[in-house]
Amino acid sequence: MTMGKAPRITIEDLSLAFRTGTGPFVALDRVSFDIAPGSFVSVVGPSGCGKSTLLKLLSGVYSPTSGRILFDGKPVEKERLQGQVGYVFQRALLLPWRTALQNVMLTMEVARRSMTRAQREAEALKWLEIAGLKGFEHRFPHELSGGMQQRVSICRALAFRPQILLMDEPFGALDEITRETLQNELLQLWQQTETTVVFITHSIPEAVILSEQIVVMSARPGRVVERINVPFPRPRVDSVREHPDFVEMAGHIRSLLHPRAHAIAAE
Repeated sequence: MTMGKAPRITIEDLSLAFRTGTGPFVALDRVSFDIAPGSFVSVVGPSGCGKSTLLKLLSGVYSPTSGRILFDGKPVEKERLQGQVGYVFQRALLLPWRTALQNVMLTMEVARRSMTRAQREAEALKWLEIAGLKGFEHRFPHELSGGMQQRVSICRALAFRPQILLMDEPFGALDEITRETLQNELLQLWQQTETTVVFITHSIPEAVILSEQIVVMSARPGRVVERINVPFPRPRVDSVREHPDFVEMAGHIRSLLHPRAHAIAAE
């Protein structure tokens, strides 16, 4: 993480309410936190607490009811963020008629038009190799496993080197072994960039292993319960998952998300 610089993203008293037939539906309520340049921040919270809504606000798809989001000190505007923000969803959403290589090249075709085709291809091949997909460059999505498809999706998002990468539960549909493998590979890919990552997850261990800061959200309406700095040095190895401090931090986050159950267990 880059230290000593102003926050890349500043979220100030952010609220969002939707109008419904029965009255306003408050999704987020006075959410505030900063995200440092080049850092990896995870947001955890119960289903329906507004985590994905927060990403839509960060990308400029939604506008807040009140409060504001600043990117490098300037208000977020969808037009200004074009070519600056990458997005990875829970499903890979690859174009089925394009190979893995062609899918990774897609974002560069849109956001880096000054690059020649040869430059885009060389860059895409580099990312696929880092992701362990050398030899699968010319396979179509239906010829790849779910984990491989998600690797291609991550490569596609990072290949044009966005300033911000928004990730909405990208490993949520994968089995635990594949999930842990992709967590390690995501860190390897991210460390090749200066991209600022905002990562949504339901998995507490995943948030701890990946992040420098974890934002814990309450049930709807989504509010920030606590911001937690993760102290483990990088690069992080699998053995850190068994470290007592890792287990303690995961337990603390769990108690914030399930305070009633924690209180009953403590009695």
